[in-house]
Amino acid sequence: MTGRRRKRSTFLPGLLTRHARKGVLPAGAAVACASLLAGCGVVPGTTGGTGDEPITVMTWAPQDTKATNKPGMPAFARAYARWVNAKGGINGRKLNVLTCNDHNDSVAAAKCARRAAKENAVAVVGSYSQYADSFFPSLEGAGIPYIGGYGITNAEFTSPLSYPVNGGQPALLAGLGRALADCGPVALIRPDTIAGDQLPPLLDSGLKAGGHPASKDQRAAEDATEYDGQAARALRTTTAERGEEGCVVPALGDRNGNFMDSFRRAREDYPDVRTAAVLGSVDQTVIDATGGASGPYEGSYITGWYPVASDARWDRMKRVIEQEAFGDNRIDAADAGVQTTWIAYTVFHQVVESLGTGDVTADTVTEALDDGLEVTTGGLTPTLRWRFQDELASVGFPRLVNANVTLQVVRDGRLVSARKGFVDTTRTLQDADVNY
Repeated sequence: MTGRRRKRSTFLPGLLTRHARKGVLPAGAAVACASLLAGCGVVPGTTGGTGDEPITVMTWAPQDTKATNKPGMPAFARAYARWVNAKGGINGRKLNVLTCNDHNDSVAAAKCARRAAKENAVAVVGSYSQYADSFFPSLEGAGIPYIGGYGITNAEFTSPLSYPVNGGQPALLAGLGRALADCGPVALIRPDTIAGDQLPPLLDSGLKAGGHPASKDQRAAEDATEYDGQAARALRTTTAERGEEGCVVPALGDRNGNFMDSFRRAREDYPDVRTAAVLGSVDQTVIDATGGASGPYEGSYITGWYPVASDARWDRMKRVIEQEAFGDNRIDAADAGVQTTWIAYTVFHQVVESLGTGDVTADTVTEALDDGLEVTTGGLTPTLRWRFQDELASVGFPRLVNANVTLQVVRDGRLVSARKGFVDTTRTLQDADVNY
């Protein structure tokens, strides 16, 4: 929307390279460090967890904001620490989890990163923030790895200190586009932000792979309280061209519910228009709250990163919740943020185990990940292994190592698998025309 100041949620990777993390700064980096007070005030590789000392990590996410909120992620991280420590810790070391509220704000996100450096965190694990350009400089300056972010920014797939566990929004949208190839015209309702600008080509790459025309791109304020105008326009544009009912794809995060309220009121003259979405915007609780089998999501395709919440592969995570967070309504086993946090801590646990009795520091954790450690997640993802330049480096995603998504559908008000197994979106992403 013209006249609105857009939120920045991407950044170009900093000067710090793998060699710099080991103590050699490239030319110009020393000057840059003067401005990274919180980052370069910490000697890389010395952050805490040596000997029998507790291992300190941090998990952050926005809470109590008017836009996106992910309170279940830090809440689950604390529950995980209680569970691990009740079993004697990791290799005999207690796990100390710090949590931070990034308030969906660039200044707060930077403060969280500076606090992680100040308190000698060896990693930031299972976190969510739109403000990579604010937090990554401090993490890179301190050599702190970012393990299992939510995948909401490009920097999570470009920074040498990022170790994502899923394909983020790129994989979800590419996979959804492929699933909608048999639909009529497709309208995408997305935030009028820099992050939002990257969504249409990703969805369109999937549509193109299925021989479908590009989507109708509609921008909207991500913090609006109603979307009556956008809903009416989306319904018109999905029926106008072919004389067949199309699909409306809201990608507004926590504001999807507001959009669907407007959509439900406007769709009386367009009863056959379908909706589709990506997990994180829609889950079972949202489907229940919007009418279940009689609601607007019935019949919708929804792409996710992982198996459906009822899958037995989540049982271990559910036991952690039952034992350490029973009654904490912030933690929902079906929430993609909670699931990502579980997988991120699974990765971190295996990294620490791989170090044996050696020191657990930001540098040793990073080296273990960079040196080809393979991590298994009980079938929730493929085996994870991070290389400096991976298969998707040529299209701007050098750190994206898991492009798999699952295809789910709402049947009789329940979110169930629409297809067995995973769909690999690597080829589709390679064909996407995304500008960075």
